[in-house]
Amino acid sequence: MKPIWIVDDDQSIRFVLEKALLRDNLPTRSFTNARDVLTALNDESDRGPQVLVSDIRMPGGSGLDLLEKVKAKLPGLPVIIMTAYSDLDSAVSAFQGGAFEYLPKPFDLPKAVELIRRAVEESQREEVAEEHITDAPEMLGQAPAMQDVFRAIGRLSQSNVTVMITGESGSGKELVARALHKHSPRANGPFVAINTAAIPKDLLESELFGHERGAFTGAQTMRRGRFEQADGGTLFLDEIGDMPFDLQTRLLRVLSDGHFYRVGGHGAVKTNVRVIAATHQNLEQRVKEGVFREDLFHRLNVIRLRLPALRERREDIPALTRHFLQQSAAQLGVEPKRISEAALAYLSEFGFPGNVRQLENICHWLTVMAPAQLIEPKDLPPEVDVVAQGGRQAPIGAVRPAEPVPSFPAGLAEALPRSGANHSPSLSSALAGPMLDDAELHAGESPAAHAPVSTWELGLDADAHALLATDRCDVWDELTRRFESRLILAALASTRGRRIEAAQRLGIGRNTITRKIQELGLE
Repeated sequence: MKPIWIVDDDQSIRFVLEKALLRDNLPTRSFTNARDVLTALNDESDRGPQVLVSDIRMPGGSGLDLLEKVKAKLPGLPVIIMTAYSDLDSAVSAFQGGAFEYLPKPFDLPKAVELIRRAVEESQREEVAEEHITDAPEMLGQAPAMQDVFRAIGRLSQSNVTVMITGESGSGKELVARALHKHSPRANGPFVAINTAAIPKDLLESELFGHERGAFTGAQTMRRGRFEQADGGTLFLDEIGDMPFDLQTRLLRVLSDGHFYRVGGHGAVKTNVRVIAATHQNLEQRVKEGVFREDLFHRLNVIRLRLPALRERREDIPALTRHFLQQSAAQLGVEPKRISEAALAYLSEFGFPGNVRQLENICHWLTVMAPAQLIEPKDLPPEVDVVAQGGRQAPIGAVRPAEPVPSFPAGLAEALPRSGANHSPSLSSALAGPMLDDAELHAGESPAAHAPVSTWELGLDADAHALLATDRCDVWDELTRRFESRLILAALASTRGRRIEAAQRLGIGRNTITRKIQELGLE
């Protein structure tokens, strides 16, 4: 493993960290100033650090300047900034510069070592991710269903045969078409794509076959259509199932003999094009309904390639997520964000009705909206409603099974009074305890309100007295924790596990309920 670089003009700090890290079998290398660090980084024979730990104020250059220069050269390197001047500006500047963590002095040595070890683990994950990204082909997928697609592309690599790609919207049909073109004898020719469902019927004929000058109002010049543009290459007809019926006849003729006429033209145009079609629809059913020509279907359906939905290849979600986060960061010119294993687990359980395209959009959203460099479950967008039913992953819109309500200490078996108008009936019934009338009140109790009292109030009073009679100094925190746990579990039970709806009923935010569930161990 590469060493941990420690940069500090204070010899005692360097000595303490060196000894502590060596005890943990972490090699170190120390520097007294930023200048020497930059010199070492420019030495091509030097493998560089695994993690950089730097003071913020040193003679000959500040730690923040060093952070900026190091990040420019090694953007994935975790940098921990230390300082005895624990001011807001320093902390903000450190994180804005891409620091992994900000460590104020004096620090607790075991915690500092633990922080450095976390940075080492992060650095090793980054190295693996960079290797995968560097070696990443035009398509990613380790799932068996995707391996079948790759094998099919390989078998078709020396063929000019017509291919029909089927699969749900957003599953990557155009990407497969581009791969088929790239690995075919026509790779040096053009790849032209057109979505037949996205172009109005009146314009689609001109888009496909071109038009002569004066063919219709606004046709001031001759225009070559997509078939001519793709001559010698590949034409990708996306959403072919939505092509108007009368245009299907013209397409069939082109596929039969390679000749067509421009709109308004009188001379036949010859073209040499390989056609790859794609659809998310059931073309056999469209043929039965009489909206798709059977002869065109058989002409296109020479080789059929089915692309799996993302929910059928969940093992590919982590690699795709990291790839899209890197891609999104490069497009926006920012440092790539990392994603925690917990957040990846959430994504892996999501139904993804929009398939790979939806995952890509989520990664764009996270690159812009996630507040920290490490993406946690609470940072995921609202539509990622994680659901697991009976060990199977349910699609979006499905609900979680109601969580069993655990037994609770005496006095908090009931959580809220039935009085108080702002609770829905289901939530009230889940939370409220039985009511006690005036006859059941303690003798001598103040009759101030003469309001009914629920068992939760009496139980809370008993719990509070019991805890206060001990030497504990965390009574407030303990009772609050119990109360919040019971309240959240009851809300989740009333919404059948839907966190967003439970948060709305409780009057708190989605991130708040997610954080509370984690803090209280209610996962």
